[in-house]
Amino acid sequence: GGAARAGQQSRSVLQLLVLQAAWALAGGQVRYSVPEEAKAGTVVGRLAQDLGLEAGEAEARRLRLVAQGRRASVEVSGASGALLVSSRLDREELCGKSAPCALRLEVLLERPLRVFHVQLEVTDINDNAPVFPAARKNLSIAELSVPGSRFPLEGASDADIGANAQLSYTLSPSEHFSVDLQKSNDGNLVPDLVLTKSLDRETIPVHRLVLTASDGGRPSLTGTMELVISVLDANDNAPQFNQSVYKVQLLESAAVGTLVAVTAKDADEGQNGQVKYSFHKISDRESELFRLDAESGKITVEDGLDFEEMSSHELEVQAHDGGELFDTTKVSIMVTDVNDNAPGISVRSALSEISEDAPTGTVVALLHDRDSGANGEVRCSLDGTLPFRLQSSHGSYYRVVTARELDREQVSEYNVTVRAADGGSPALQSSAVLALRVLDVNDNAPVFAEERYSARLAENNAAGALVLTVRATDADWGQNARVRYRLSEGRVRGAPLSSYVSVQAETGALYALRSLDYEQVRELRLWVRAEDGGAPALSSNVSVLLLVVDENDNAPQVLYPPPAALRAGSGSGSGSGVAWSGVELAPRWSEAGALVAKVVAVDADAGQNAWLSYELAKATEPGLFRVGLHSGEVRTARSPLARDAARHSLVVVVKDHGRPALSATATLQVVLAESVAELLAELGSAADEAAAPGEPAVSLTRWLVLAVAAVSCLFVAFLLLLLALRLISLSREMQLPWYRDVKISVWNWWWEKKWSSGTGPPLSDVFSIYG
Repeated sequence: GGAARAGQQSRSVLQLLVLQAAWALAGGQVRYSVPEEAKAGTVVGRLAQDLGLEAGEAEARRLRLVAQGRRASVEVSGASGALLVSSRLDREELCGKSAPCALRLEVLLERPLRVFHVQLEVTDINDNAPVFPAARKNLSIAELSVPGSRFPLEGASDADIGANAQLSYTLSPSEHFSVDLQKSNDGNLVPDLVLTKSLDRETIPVHRLVLTASDGGRPSLTGTMELVISVLDANDNAPQFNQSVYKVQLLESAAVGTLVAVTAKDADEGQNGQVKYSFHKISDRESELFRLDAESGKITVEDGLDFEEMSSHELEVQAHDGGELFDTTKVSIMVTDVNDNAPGISVRSALSEISEDAPTGTVVALLHDRDSGANGEVRCSLDGTLPFRLQSSHGSYYRVVTARELDREQVSEYNVTVRAADGGSPALQSSAVLALRVLDVNDNAPVFAEERYSARLAENNAAGALVLTVRATDADWGQNARVRYRLSEGRVRGAPLSSYVSVQAETGALYALRSLDYEQVRELRLWVRAEDGGAPALSSNVSVLLLVVDENDNAPQVLYPPPAALRAGSGSGSGSGVAWSGVELAPRWSEAGALVAKVVAVDADAGQNAWLSYELAKATEPGLFRVGLHSGEVRTARSPLARDAARHSLVVVVKDHGRPALSATATLQVVLAESVAELLAELGSAADEAAAPGEPAVSLTRWLVLAVAAVSCLFVAFLLLLLALRLISLSREMQLPWYRDVKISVWNWWWEKKWSSGTGPPLSDVFSIYG
């Protein structure tokens, strides 16, 4: 059924177009009509037929349109000669609001050349919806506007024409607003927004409505615009506190800055809704205790609360808005008592100094507890392990006394902290500090840095040479710690010790007062006393050992052979020496290595300086004798020969090992002989040669014989004495009669002789002798 109706409509349109073309052709101009938005290919009219052309003639004579400025959106079909829609036709684009919308076309036909004018009318269809200037319109209406107030709105526009452009308006449902249409000067309807009911910003601050515009087309098209209506506030609401009375409990120990807040709200907005707070009725003391923030309504504690001073506070607070409206509330603050009063301690009397020898129990301070009443029991104590203790006195008085002896050298100052705590929970406490300085007493003797001192000093030192420095310290203070030094009395080799060394009283420096000789004094043992400046003074002693270091200042001394009358000019080595001489005997039949003599020497020095060595410096017959390097023994290096001289002179040099070395020389006269007669002859000859000029020659042989005889007699006398002593010892043991008779006779003779001269022994001695 729908297809049949569509075909019938197409035929009706075609008949209409043909009639129009025939009418136009009769008048010399071809007229066609086509609705806008017709599809491409739609036949507008049979142009070739309307121009009277035969079939196929339109193509042969090249029937075509000639462009004239704007695009026509139509074309001529070359085969059929029909006028067709070639592209989209938009009446609003082609003609805007102009009516009717007619397009003038020129059609060209060749052979012969002819021009035809064709008028094409584009008819309007409802293809454009109404359009508002903006999708949303913001309006501000005073809260106190009266009902019936009108607020003009800008209407919508429709690009179509005629009935398709006739607009009507509707408003979304609202109890406060409606829309009313007014005819403008151009005949169009313009909407007005009408207030139908009083506004209340506090209830609905913003109204959101939709204005709809509908055109007269079939079907009708619509457009919408959102209306956002803001209600402008009016000061029609006073601030309101959420409570008529605020009740708050605060501890009296509440810290400064503790917050108490009141809140008032104003339903208005802007300046009308800004609330400010202030105290209405308040005492001077409460104005010091509390502070009110005018902007936020926060009440903060500005000073310490005291339950004992005021247990409650009544504050009146007003809230004002931007106008003249206000509200009042009360803030009742109850102060809760807490244990906030610490015990108080007052020092009634105190010492600032105390001697370190103060006896135990010495009173240092007298204290008084101020708060030992209704606040509860108070306990006093001392901090730390100090040599002090508390003693309870009368009532609430306490004494601080020494608990033991003090020692300034360990602790010189004390800060005694006395604490008092009450019985609250939590307990509160207070403290008092006593500064006490301990005065020094001379109770420490000087102490040397070392238990004993020792030093080494080379002999032959310069007088005043520094030996060493002793140091002692005293743990006391001030004058009690000032140390002075002195030497203890003593003697060295019969001379006072102070003549050898001295000590500097302030520094403890020990000096040698004289040049020391190792060979005379090898060490000095002395005592140095350190004494402080206290009264009475304390002292301590330390031993000092001064070792004299040997230097090579003594040449070797030859003990054998004995010194000769003459002295040598100098010895070998760097030191000068002394010449020594002697005569030795050696048989000619001696074998190699036979001992002839021994040179004996000593050195007064010590150590390496006293190490001696011997060497043969000169000999009459070199190679016949040799000397032991360390023993000084003179031995034959070979057996004497007959051709060797009878007398030989040997020079032996004795040297020490010092730096530089010192030396001495010994001269030996060695006589070689085969018989006693020859030996005596040689000795006599040697003695004659050794005699000094002008002195008579002495027979050496005689003196030798006398010496041998004397030695023999002494030996026989010694043997007889030993035999007699042995016989006497045996007689005592055996008590022989003859021994007793001899003893008595001897004593009788001796006693008579001594008694007669008056020098005899006492009778008791005589009787004891006779037994």
